[in-house]
Amino acid sequence: MLSITNLTYKIGARTLIEDSSVNIMDGWKVGLVGANGTGKSTLFKLIAGELHADSGTVSLSQRQRFGMVRQDIPDTDTPLIDMVINAHEEMAMLLKASETETDPYKLSDVYQRLIELDAYAAPAKAAKLLTGLGFKDHQLKEPFSSFSGGWRMRVALASVLFVEPDFLLLDEPTNHLDLEAIMWLEKYLADYPHTLMVISHDRDLLNKCVDHVVHLEKQRLNLYTGNYDTFERERTAKLGLQQKMFEKQQAQRAHMQAFVDRFRASAAKAAQAQSRIKALERMDLVDAVIADRAIRFSFPDPEKLSPPLIAIRQVDVGYTEGKPILRRIHENIDTDDRIALLGANGNGKSTLMKLIANRLPPMSGEMVRSGKLRIGYFSQHQTEELDVNSTPFQEMARLTKQKTGDYKESTVRAKLGAFGFSKNLADNTIKSLSGGEKARLLFAFMSFDAPHLLLLDEPTNHLDIDAREALVQALNNYDGAVVIVSHDPIMVERVADRLWLVKDGAVQDFHGDLDDYRDFILQSRREDKKAEKKDKPAELAPAATASALAPKVSKSTLARRAADAEKAISRLTKEKEGLESQMAAAGFYNDPEKARQAKENYDRILKDLETQESLWLEAQDLRDAAEG
Repeated sequence: MLSITNLTYKIGARTLIEDSSVNIMDGWKVGLVGANGTGKSTLFKLIAGELHADSGTVSLSQRQRFGMVRQDIPDTDTPLIDMVINAHEEMAMLLKASETETDPYKLSDVYQRLIELDAYAAPAKAAKLLTGLGFKDHQLKEPFSSFSGGWRMRVALASVLFVEPDFLLLDEPTNHLDLEAIMWLEKYLADYPHTLMVISHDRDLLNKCVDHVVHLEKQRLNLYTGNYDTFERERTAKLGLQQKMFEKQQAQRAHMQAFVDRFRASAAKAAQAQSRIKALERMDLVDAVIADRAIRFSFPDPEKLSPPLIAIRQVDVGYTEGKPILRRIHENIDTDDRIALLGANGNGKSTLMKLIANRLPPMSGEMVRSGKLRIGYFSQHQTEELDVNSTPFQEMARLTKQKTGDYKESTVRAKLGAFGFSKNLADNTIKSLSGGEKARLLFAFMSFDAPHLLLLDEPTNHLDIDAREALVQALNNYDGAVVIVSHDPIMVERVADRLWLVKDGAVQDFHGDLDDYRDFILQSRREDKKAEKKDKPAELAPAATASALAPKVSKSTLARRAADAEKAISRLTKEKEGLESQMAAAGFYNDPEKARQAKENYDRILKDLETQESLWLEAQDLRDAAEG
């Protein structure tokens, strides 16, 4: 259990958390929510022991293994799958000891502990995590150093999930994932067998994966039972009740004050007036509900153009001559289109966005653009290109002068104000802005000249839930075309009315909604697995061999195969349990040669079990298909 008692933490003169308490019970899945800058990540660091409270305590059971995603993984040529396995420090140490230890008694203890840790299934478990997060099978043996930052964070996430700590902290785990990997992670976290605490602005994940919500607001931690939607309903009801109590109390005070004002000077009523004055002083005042200053912004509407805005005719596009990433693209973008691009990372979504933005020329084919077309382009990497020592006002003034030849201060501040920048915020340095504020600054820049088409490549990464809602509203009120790449399913569902699938070098319309796309992803993964098995030699992929023979066999043959596999599974399971008992017996490892043979036999049994289980599952699937 996590116990936070009377916790106070300050940064300089600013108090983030004050005299706040909450208890998290074992097995709970908790979402930590709150506006950007309220101190959610700071609270994680306090729990992890990286920071120390000014007062109060944060305590976690000493028996519990604690885990969070590492941000400081050093550059190394270690293969991905080994990186993940080595994250379990005890298992990695024991596996190394099993190869070097010569003392038979110590070796016995090593093997016994490896059995308890299920170490022989570790490669399969690590591979499942990595492929679930988007890596291909052939990438698992590639060196960690060959992957970029976003992919490295996926390895870090897979590593902490592999360890499966008793108390798992995840801070924005979906930030570096595409929609396909997020779908996998949602199910994994929903089924996670231990305590989970997650910071996320992904409403869908919070609804599917958590059963409690801790809200950090006004320096206090407030606990709610249920998922995010339940939390919002309860909080709204709570605020409504508070406001009613405030209004009732204010009416009561006004009535009492009116009596005092009327009869204070009256000798007959003086005692009653004095009594009411004392009652007013004793009254425990209820605060009014002051509405949070939720950010609202809007994109300026452009003048109308005749459709299509862009016609793409049999275009090939890529970065290397003769090696297009996308081929024979044939699509139109019209004035009222709301298009979302679907597809796993690395399939070419950002490449297509750059083609549409005219930042990447076509290798072949034709691009026809409206002559007066203006495009606003947002990329998640643009925040890294901002001059952090400048201010939003200075940068908008520079852009205004560049576009018009001059600028007025009132015009510049009005454009910034449309995106939630007060005078004080506009005059702060950009390096002092939060990630969400920098994103809003880029929205202001991209919409400066009222573009006809907005291109948004992962616009929500640094936005909290309220800011995401503001972006949805702004896009739905915008009178132009939108093309968006987003891993936020809520954003896609509420903004897009057309879906383009970018996959296997092609771009095509996807007919259906996100639920249909989820089904499509699951089916695609099943087909990919079957294809991988088919490409392997028969002895390594017996299930694929059985599948190939399926059209030629009868139901009775399939039933016999299933029964044979079941018998083999039973036999192998008994052999496995027998070997485990022998290996755990005192004195067994006095004979190193006997111990080595036992380990080889154990590894063989595990592989044979996996093979027979695949055969049994395949036979069952084929029988079901034949009966259907």
